[in-house]
Amino acid sequence: MFKKLKSPSLIITLFILCAGIYASSSKKVLPFLDIIELKTIDLRFRARGEKVPGSSVVLAVIDEKSLKTEGKWIWPRKKIANLVTRLSDAGARVIAFDIVFSEPDNKGTAVLQDVYQTADRLNIKQSDFKNYLNHLILRSDNDRLLAEAIMNSTADVVLGNFFHIKPEEAAHMDENIITAQAKNILSSTCQTVQYASEKAFMDAPFLEVFAPEANIPVIAESTPYSGYFNMMSDKDGVIRWVPGVFKFRNTLYAHLSLKALAAYTSHPLEVFVGEMGVDRFQIGDLQIPTDELGRIMINYRGGAKRFPHISVTDILNNRVNPRQLKDKLVIIGVTAIGVYDLRVTPFDTDFPGVEINANLIDSILSRDFLYQPAQAQIYNIIAMLILGGFLGWLLPRIKVIPGALSALGLLLGYVFLCLYLFTAKGIVLNAVYPVITIFLIYISISAYRYFVEEGKKRFIKNAFSTYLAPTVVNQLIESPEKLVLGGEERQITAFFSDVAGFTSISEKLTPHELVVLLNEFLTEMSNIILTHNGLVDKYEGDAIIAMFGAPNDLENHAEVACAASIDMQERLSVLRKKWETEKNLIIRMRVGLCSGPAVVGNMGSKNRMDYTMMGDTVNTAARLEGVNKVYGTYTMISETTYTGAKETIVARELDAINVMGKKIPVKIYELIGYKHTVSEKMIQTIAFYEKGLSEYRQCRWDSAIEYFNRALETTPDDPPSLMMITRCREYKTHPPESCWNGAYIMRTK
Repeated sequence: MFKKLKSPSLIITLFILCAGIYASSSKKVLPFLDIIELKTIDLRFRARGEKVPGSSVVLAVIDEKSLKTEGKWIWPRKKIANLVTRLSDAGARVIAFDIVFSEPDNKGTAVLQDVYQTADRLNIKQSDFKNYLNHLILRSDNDRLLAEAIMNSTADVVLGNFFHIKPEEAAHMDENIITAQAKNILSSTCQTVQYASEKAFMDAPFLEVFAPEANIPVIAESTPYSGYFNMMSDKDGVIRWVPGVFKFRNTLYAHLSLKALAAYTSHPLEVFVGEMGVDRFQIGDLQIPTDELGRIMINYRGGAKRFPHISVTDILNNRVNPRQLKDKLVIIGVTAIGVYDLRVTPFDTDFPGVEINANLIDSILSRDFLYQPAQAQIYNIIAMLILGGFLGWLLPRIKVIPGALSALGLLLGYVFLCLYLFTAKGIVLNAVYPVITIFLIYISISAYRYFVEEGKKRFIKNAFSTYLAPTVVNQLIESPEKLVLGGEERQITAFFSDVAGFTSISEKLTPHELVVLLNEFLTEMSNIILTHNGLVDKYEGDAIIAMFGAPNDLENHAEVACAASIDMQERLSVLRKKWETEKNLIIRMRVGLCSGPAVVGNMGSKNRMDYTMMGDTVNTAARLEGVNKVYGTYTMISETTYTGAKETIVARELDAINVMGKKIPVKIYELIGYKHTVSEKMIQTIAFYEKGLSEYRQCRWDSAIEYFNRALETTPDDPPSLMMITRCREYKTHPPESCWNGAYIMRTK
């Protein structure tokens, strides 16, 4: 069988491996798997948890507090100029704007210029007046005030700008506008670009953009530093990468974060381009890994507000300790709700864009990078080949459960390897394709084995399931050699049940109604037996005959049989209310249990067999079911069953009896319920009953009657107590023989 199996398994394995390698190499084949892979990166972030950021980056935020105090956004440039001055005076090393000043702020200047022109038109010659107007015009030129604040700042100021990524976004801009805008972003260019060859540079897969949106000239010319703050989300809308460079008309432009780092470290940004694309960025001794497009994976420190947020209004009004800003890289951005740009990150769905820059800068300064190796695709293929190939070789050689455990072990092992490399080394390996490969190889080979190897078992099941119990059929499927006559001695618990007064019940129903009722009853009760791993031997009208401990091994068969009986009686109490309402019927069930040795196996003829049980244990269980009538009980168990189940159940010893056909007395117990469900009231009743039983066996009838009456006081109409009082009174009148052993002789079955 294995020789036949190995060749198809090899073909299955090779086919899945080839399909997996092709799908992982061609991103367009199964794009949804790439979305799943992105989600696994988010899960790795969350499994890793948050990190403590460094102390170099501070956020000066235009928050709700600032808007409430300073007025609604957008503010006059004069206020921004004051902010730059405050930060400079506090000793900030770098001030980076996650804001672009693309429109002039000249409303006040325009009014004064109109006054000046009107004075000329009216031929007003006073020089003092015109000098004062010129002075006012200069003071109201907010753009110039901001530019002067930037030029006078002791901190390096990095301006922000952005690019229009798609052609339709730049549709409103003609060539003259684009050319003018390009002049205003010269400070964003990458000054040092090293490449293997001019062809390598021209062929590199840079992210290309269509038009810049720059700061107005007077502000753009005030500092040698600027960078774009564009962010590009993945297919699922989550930002995991920052584009380090954009290519615009054969020139590379740098991201705001990289330009801010260059200013902070006083080292230029260097871009290294290889044959396959961007190799890395470098700022001084900081080597920043990228993918071939020049994207940098953001090693998020956690959710929002992992970095200090200082309200801009507090800075403007000198309410901030300068030590909080001394030598810091301060990023200015908007975080007020309804104003700032919401971003989705692995940790949050409403993450301020300004904080993404902070996360990137901090991870670079900490040299705490996330990166996918340049040969990530090769590693991915190697992982699929090794894991998938090994599993494909192993599965045909082992059984089903070890095979499932092996597949699960490989799958979890690779997942934990990916998590470890991510957390400890910052390496991001593809998790989805190797895991999918393992899963598909396991499922495919297991399905093949099922359809081929299980053919004989399915034949047996189809042939015998119509007249053998499912449990027995499953055993025969595993061991076909058991399809012979004969049996074996096993320790089991025999179960017999019968519906009390079934004859009178059947007289109240039509045959059809009786069948429907009986089927519902037998189905509900049998399901509970099967749930507890019992075997329903047969049905005899309303009676159920079952066993626990065969053919399946159950060491605690007595305990399980008691649990099944308790659950059956509880379920019947629910059904009884339903039937009483619907059919005006009150149905109760008597159960007898006995544990001990019995012969179990296939009994019958060579043409017709039945898996059943035989022996004294079985006969005793059948007798106990009937003895319930005498004591007014509904579940009676033998002493052997009680001994095997007493750790989990509550039962009371009812009596010792001589059943029909047995000379040795049998102690009988009423099964009450689970230990944790029996009430204190019932426990007290049992205690009085047991004292009464002890007095009864010593022929102290009055004392016994007193205890049984006390049991009745606790539980009125307790059938066993009532019956024992009647018997004590009989024995007072007609005492038993002097050799009486305390056992009651049953005259009927």
